Amino acid sequence: MSSLRFLNMSNNQFEGSLDWNYSTLPSLRVLDAYNNNFSSPLPLGVLSLKNNLNHLELGGNYFYGEIPLIYGDLFRLEYLSLAGNDLQGRIPRELGNLTNLRELYLGYYNAFEGGIPMEFGKLVNLVHMDLSTCELDGSIPKEFGSLSSLDTLFLHVNRLNGPIPKELGNLTSLVNLDLSLNGFSGEIPYELVSLKEIKLLNLFMNRFHGSVPDFVAGYPKLETLALWMNNFTGKIPENLGWNQPLKEVDLSTNKLTGTIPKHLCESKQLRVLILKKNFLFGSITEDLGACTSLVRVRLAENYFNGSIPSGFIYLPELNFLELQSNMFSGSLSENGYDSDSSSKNRTHLEQMNLSNNQLSGRLPFSLSNFSSLQILLMSGNNFSGPIPPSIGQLRQVVKIDLSGNSLEARIPLEIGNCLHLNYLDLSKNELSGSIPQEISDIKILNYLNLSRNHLNDTIPQSIASMKSLTTVDFSYNDLAGKLPETGQFSVFNATSFIGNPRLCGPLLNNNPCNLTTANETSPPGKPHNSFKLVFALGLLMCSLVFAAAAVFKARSFKKKGSDSWKMTAFQKLDFSVNDVIESVKDGNVIGRGGAGVVYHGKTPNGVEIAVKKLMGFNGINGHDHGFKAEIRTLGNIRHRNIVRLLAFCSNKDTNLLVYDYMRNGSLGEALHGKKGGILGWNLRYKIAVDAAKGLCYLHHDCEPLIVHRDVKSNNILLDSSFEARVADFGLAKFLVDGGASQCMSAIAGSYGYIAP
Repeated sequence: MSSLRFLNMSNNQFEGSLDWNYSTLPSLRVLDAYNNNFSSPLPLGVLSLKNNLNHLELGGNYFYGEIPLIYGDLFRLEYLSLAGNDLQGRIPRELGNLTNLRELYLGYYNAFEGGIPMEFGKLVNLVHMDLSTCELDGSIPKEFGSLSSLDTLFLHVNRLNGPIPKELGNLTSLVNLDLSLNGFSGEIPYELVSLKEIKLLNLFMNRFHGSVPDFVAGYPKLETLALWMNNFTGKIPENLGWNQPLKEVDLSTNKLTGTIPKHLCESKQLRVLILKKNFLFGSITEDLGACTSLVRVRLAENYFNGSIPSGFIYLPELNFLELQSNMFSGSLSENGYDSDSSSKNRTHLEQMNLSNNQLSGRLPFSLSNFSSLQILLMSGNNFSGPIPPSIGQLRQVVKIDLSGNSLEARIPLEIGNCLHLNYLDLSKNELSGSIPQEISDIKILNYLNLSRNHLNDTIPQSIASMKSLTTVDFSYNDLAGKLPETGQFSVFNATSFIGNPRLCGPLLNNNPCNLTTANETSPPGKPHNSFKLVFALGLLMCSLVFAAAAVFKARSFKKKGSDSWKMTAFQKLDFSVNDVIESVKDGNVIGRGGAGVVYHGKTPNGVEIAVKKLMGFNGINGHDHGFKAEIRTLGNIRHRNIVRLLAFCSNKDTNLLVYDYMRNGSLGEALHGKKGGILGWNLRYKIAVDAAKGLCYLHHDCEPLIVHRDVKSNNILLDSSFEARVADFGLAKFLVDGGASQCMSAIAGSYGYIAP
């Protein structure tokens, strides 16, 4: 196709190389291979196109190796993109010969050595330069001051350092300057005062110091100013926002002082204002409080004071509001409208954090306006009065924390309407009355803290049926009656209920219910003391009987010979059923779970095994609902990322599963246990891939297909080489005929690992 001038094959899945004989395409001007799967060194043959080629796009592929020096001879190029590949080595200085170049893209995933060639200062026609995210180091060449046509300079996410060269002040056409996420230092040079066309100035996450120059407030077209996470000091320029179309301002995590400039929202376009983690003081101005364009406001961890402007929290576009850890005072205003009268009063607010201030007064009834609210944090203030029943209209809320206030009266029954609630903390208030059983309507509530109030009556039995609860705290109230024993209450710590002297139950070792009753009904004196003596003696006798029974059962467990035990081996084994039984003793326990207890064993010939004694399977002669068939299926699985089931042992009382012993325990222990933090990122990635391979086998290649249904870090085990194996198939479903006939409507798994 010798007359071909334009060839665009972008956004496909072509692979291989592009090293063609380009001399047969003498007229080609545009070659665009963006976003494919080419994997080879960059093509050298394109040099034969140097007399006509003006657009070369090879980005978004897997080209590797170094950029050929001869690419500097493609003198007619106006556009060159090699971004998003696997290129390495130095950027050749010969590219500085491409003086017709208008756009240059070399970043993203490439990993170059060294810095930016000073020869790039010769690219005087360059309009757009993007060298971001490619591991460049060194400084910005002062020769960049010659690039007078440049309107975009992206050097973010590299390892560049040193000061900003004052020569950048010559780039009077510059619109976008992004030097973020580097190691630049020094002050912003005064010469940048000449950048009158600038719209975006990103200098965040560097080591700049000094003040934010006043001339920044004189950029007439400035829209985005992001200087966060540096060491800037002094005041924010007083006129920032005056005659500027500001849309985003982020000066957080510096050492700035003074007040918020009063003109920030002068143009009514400000959408993002983030000033958190500074030393700012003063109040939120009324103008800012009425800035209807605001979407995201984060002023936390400063010294702001005064009241929150009326209507500020109800701004129509506001989505995210953080004012925590300041000294705001006064009360929150009502919205001023009937929440049901007009949909226009509904806000877009999704997160609001007002915690750790000095706010007081009643919580506004118009909380119901926040129909999109997901997180409401108002702890550590001086709010008083009742919790408004309108809180039940927060149908999307996931987390509510009103702790550490002076809220009083009853917990509103309407709280049960917050069906998406996962976290509820009402502790350290003056709440009274009974705990509403409507809380149990919140089926995914995970954390419930009602401690340090004046709640009375019993804990509703319906709360005990909430399978989702993993953390509760009812301590230091006036609760009474018997503590629920079922459901999650069987595993909660007794400290969750202390400070309620009239509460009783087996979990409260110092306050069993029968003793409480006796204490309340016995007359004073000797009869009472004699009852305590009799009770103590009875308790001692029961303990001795149970201890003797336990010893007898343990001995009989071991003494049962191979005649009463049956072992099904799933491969050739060098140990007997007696060797397995010998492992099952208290000193060998290495884990406990909902499915049973796990023991570490060592056979006479030195083979280490893990033995799981299953709970809830009493006998094998009755209806086992296919249990033995499922065990047989698991025993036949052969995959290096599935824990190997060696054998199944059983008698009329007990079932034992014998596995390979995994020396490094579970992934959960490696991440969160006493030795947590030993896993580097490369090893974590390898473990994740290993586990995924195991699951992939279960889902796609196993016969029958298996859905595990309880994948979590504790069920991924690590061998001596930290190779991951998927384990614990206690909740697994076997999908017969590809799963078409199987129904899994019941919830299974572990809370915290189940999708909401």
